[in-house]
Amino acid sequence: MITMAQALNTALREAMDEDERVLVFGEDVGALGGVFRITDGLTAKFGEDRCFDTPLAEAGIAGFAVGMAMGGFRPVIEMQFDAFAYPAFEQIASHVAKMRNRTRGRIGLPIVIRIPYAGGIGGVEHHCDSSEGYYAHTPGLKVVTPATVEDAYSLLREAIDDPDPVVFMEPKKLYWSKSDLPDVAGLARTEPFGRAAVRRPGRDVTLVAYGPSVPVALDAAEAAKEEGWDAEVVDLRTIVPFDDATVAASVRRTGRCVVVSEAAGFAGVGAEIAARVQERCFHSLHAPVLRVSGLDIPYPPPMLEHHHLPDVDRVLDTLDRLQRDDRPDMRHLGGAA
Repeated sequence: MITMAQALNTALREAMDEDERVLVFGEDVGALGGVFRITDGLTAKFGEDRCFDTPLAEAGIAGFAVGMAMGGFRPVIEMQFDAFAYPAFEQIASHVAKMRNRTRGRIGLPIVIRIPYAGGIGGVEHHCDSSEGYYAHTPGLKVVTPATVEDAYSLLREAIDDPDPVVFMEPKKLYWSKSDLPDVAGLARTEPFGRAAVRRPGRDVTLVAYGPSVPVALDAAEAAKEEGWDAEVVDLRTIVPFDDATVAASVRRTGRCVVVSEAAGFAGVGAEIAARVQERCFHSLHAPVLRVSGLDIPYPPPMLEHHHLPDVDRVLDTLDRLQRDDRPDMRHLGGAA
């Protein structure tokens, strides 16, 4: 069995093997192999010219990557923790995201910005945050977040191959999740960017989730069977580009939708998903689109984290509310009439 961390390491190793222009750099990614050991062994194999440590200066890391990409390289940079990346946001929003547009298509920046993000590890301040909304709101960036070992490998390979910048958001609590594959030799490409995956088919309600919230949605779908719900779970895989077709097709089948995400609810990715479903599936909906999200507060300290993060009970409570909100002629469970 292999972990998500091993899958990510394999993706980096293979990409560096196949293309000498691929460079990996960031804080402690060299000899240490990164805080989460995602870059373990890369410096030993490829040398300090291709996998190296940088100063503790995130804006400098991102700015250096811009110059390297303009010079023909394909940088893969690591922001050690989600909230550490904020000093680099000016570089990302003003230069990384805009260079192709600014040069009328003449210059692309094939940069991958790896960001360990979200909660579930009991991290102290600045070490856990749900920052995906900042990047998703920035035109010019692709935003990717795997929920499975196989997708972690495949989506990172896709990101490194992409001619434009990709913010690759890695759920910290899933680094140690495992696949049934016996070893890394079994890893292969899955669906490309912009394709969501139906992780569990169902007929009564669609649970839309991404990254760290996908296991929560799957556990909730299993628990909901005892209450008579047959829930379908859709894993977005990529936030940008967004797969409207798969999400809308699922909601039109089930007639109901709950969005599950760790980020704060107000003006977040979950709100955008709910709006898109409402616009595209209005006449198929039997009840309002509901959300299960993090609280609208700064990310809490470790001992309070479990109150903040969506869990199975909160999803089940929302399904109860969904049933109460159903139109009178649709209060039976059984999908679209």
